[in-house]
Amino acid sequence: MALTLESAARLLDRHGLLREIIRGDVWTLDPHDIKGFDEPFSAITYDTRKVEPGTFLCCKGRFKAEYLQGIDERGLAAYVSENDFSDATQAPGLIVDDVRKAMALLSAEFYGRPQDQLKVVGITGTKGKTTTAYLTQAMLNGCSGGKCALFSSVDNCLDGHTYVESDLTTPESMDAFRMMREAVDNGMEYLVMEVSSQAYKVDRVFGLTFDVAAFLNISPDHISPIEHPTFEDYLHCKRQIVKNCRALVLGADCARADLIRQDARHTSVPVTTFALGGDSMADVMAAPANDDHSRFSIVIDGTSIGELSLTLDGDFNYANAAAAVAIARAAGFDFGSAQAKDALREMEPVRIAGRMEHFKDTRSNTIAIVDYAHNYASVTALLDYVDQRYGSEKPEITLITGSAGNKAYDRRAEIVHAAQDRIDHLVLTFEDTDDEPVEQVCADMNDSVTNPQLDVKTILDRAEAVETTVSRDRKDPEHLHIILIIGKGNERWFKDHGKHIPYEGDDRIVERVFRLK
Repeated sequence: MALTLESAARLLDRHGLLREIIRGDVWTLDPHDIKGFDEPFSAITYDTRKVEPGTFLCCKGRFKAEYLQGIDERGLAAYVSENDFSDATQAPGLIVDDVRKAMALLSAEFYGRPQDQLKVVGITGTKGKTTTAYLTQAMLNGCSGGKCALFSSVDNCLDGHTYVESDLTTPESMDAFRMMREAVDNGMEYLVMEVSSQAYKVDRVFGLTFDVAAFLNISPDHISPIEHPTFEDYLHCKRQIVKNCRALVLGADCARADLIRQDARHTSVPVTTFALGGDSMADVMAAPANDDHSRFSIVIDGTSIGELSLTLDGDFNYANAAAAVAIARAAGFDFGSAQAKDALREMEPVRIAGRMEHFKDTRSNTIAIVDYAHNYASVTALLDYVDQRYGSEKPEITLITGSAGNKAYDRRAEIVHAAQDRIDHLVLTFEDTDDEPVEQVCADMNDSVTNPQLDVKTILDRAEAVETTVSRDRKDPEHLHIILIIGKGNERWFKDHGKHIPYEGDDRIVERVFRLK
């Protein structure tokens, strides 16, 4: 059904959001008092630059009246806002208590509620969301014949096989429902999406019920004045996914798991658990199948259903694979069937740009690993992998890292504390920021170093940081050198003062310096 002023008003009123409808001197709760109440909107947007005849505008964020200058001449049909803008436009306004919640509901309705035509999987957690999302998409594609879409912090995929770089971990609600509609029109039956804590903090997924939600793990992160003021607030936002799903997949070793289970019991949501290792009582487990951990057995309810050898390095990625199997099981796939067992193989070749990417220098015994690790948990997991894989060779390890400006202040010390006693060199460098000087971020990280034996340098130019490190390591070609470059992955931009600044990319810098291309 097309979205009209009347249907929009009724929807918002039903959810207790509508305050009144205003057009000039007319203030009313009855949309029939407004001329054109039954005319369908031709488009919906939150960007005034995209307004054309028949457009419905969502005035979100720090919206100002001056943004509406000349808007009537361009054909604005109506707007929804927390403020009355009748002095700036003749278009009727739906005045609401919360415009972000309203935008989510109205967007879903405008695009024909595409979520009802998809089985939607939401994945949250402090670390592992992206990898689990890709592995789950591969698993569900294998089970459904390639009919699974993906929203991730790295890429979006709306047809099961074409990947386009994304801007946000969880898209704005309007963008999400637009992409869901495109996925449905492309014949998709499943959607896997990462769900960040901010998605609940700012209502990007308001009104969306996940058929299956996965809560992987939790540890302090995103604590700052512009994100979450406390860990409690961060966890609270993450926990909202439990109250908005039909089935939950939970990491058996997740911190605060008892509280999350209580959330599930309060809403009568069934729980499936997953874990890494063979000693757990989890419903789905990934356990090493050989001594070198190159193959893992996937065990469901105590019975092995097959073995995996992932292209992705690190035992922790087998925990993510176990989560993917648990998700597929919760979504209704029978792993007693040959098709579902065969779908395990679909996870083996999965690669994710910027995730645990390895590069070998052509002129020395140096290995570079590019990864998105950016907090205590992910840096610890990365160093655990290096120790397991290369520890016997006693490598010289350099960590090249920065930390985001203006947010997640705790990460600065956490990255240092996770690494300083396990590496030989720390190079502090440029990372995304807003208006906080990168020099200050690096200084904060430097001040967190308590190991007097650690060699610390600050090289703000990120490419120069890699080039300088490689040049030094090439002077000792016999010894194994490991260079860990974290935080940016394969991103081709820096965020600086609210703008995206082009950047070569960590992976491409390594390829260039190593002369791999």
